[in-house]
Amino acid sequence: MIDEASSLTEAEEEKVVDRLSLRAPAVYAVIKEEGEAEIARPTGALFWSGLVAGIAMGFSVLTLALMQMHLPDTEWAPLVASVGYATGFLIVILGRQQLFTENTITVVLPLMSERSRSALGQVARVWGVVLIANWIGCVVVALGLVTFSLVPADVSAAVLDVSQHYAELTAITAFRQGIGAGFLIAAMVWMMPAAQGSEFVLVTATAWLIALGGFTHVIAGMVEIAALVLAGELSVVDGLLTLTLPTLAGNVLGGTGLFTLLAYAQVKSEVDAADPVDEPPAGPSL
Repeated sequence: MIDEASSLTEAEEEKVVDRLSLRAPAVYAVIKEEGEAEIARPTGALFWSGLVAGIAMGFSVLTLALMQMHLPDTEWAPLVASVGYATGFLIVILGRQQLFTENTITVVLPLMSERSRSALGQVARVWGVVLIANWIGCVVVALGLVTFSLVPADVSAAVLDVSQHYAELTAITAFRQGIGAGFLIAAMVWMMPAAQGSEFVLVTATAWLIALGGFTHVIAGMVEIAALVLAGELSVVDGLLTLTLPTLAGNVLGGTGLFTLLAYAQVKSEVDAADPVDEPPAGPSL
């Protein structure tokens, strides 16, 4: 708190306050409130928002393919091409659409606070609806890219080319690399309240690192898997059991099991102190 006897002018004091970083409990409160708002949304609204998000995530794979297609085959090309992977994330996150991997932290914080069967059921509802809607959107955009020729043939070929790396993974590798992606997305969500106008840079940097690091993302990855399945280069069974489900498990472990629980642990004592459990009323005096 600024000392009232300070020699700073009122305008300077306002600048100081503006530059103060949000404390961890304040970040927790912002994300928890957003999570409560998401939990309260009707199932239909969650589904349609998740469907649009799944389609939008296809543009991450498409832009990555386009940039890789036009860059020379050099060692530094992935550094530049990976920036294109941010396109879908920017559309979804800045557009406030429902992305499953965001919800590995957003709707979980209210559960950490309430810890009831009802709260767990609500988290399961949001997760299930958003995940299925995201996946349907991914399949829709893959159909457009591969089957219905909504892009030129050379672009479709480029999409399949960038997707091949995913098909070469084993189940354990898809799981391990999914942990990093889940952690990074959860960390990005945690930093968003303090971004203060730098959200574009934050989202771009996160998605760029996911692509460059070869981490697996269960939504963007579904676009790649669906494209390969539709092109006959991958079986449905391998796509689901070897790639999708292990990636999903890795994303949840990294986003909820690691980052969210650790983030909550650092603020738990302060949150509990600020919001003590109500004691039962005292009985009548004898």
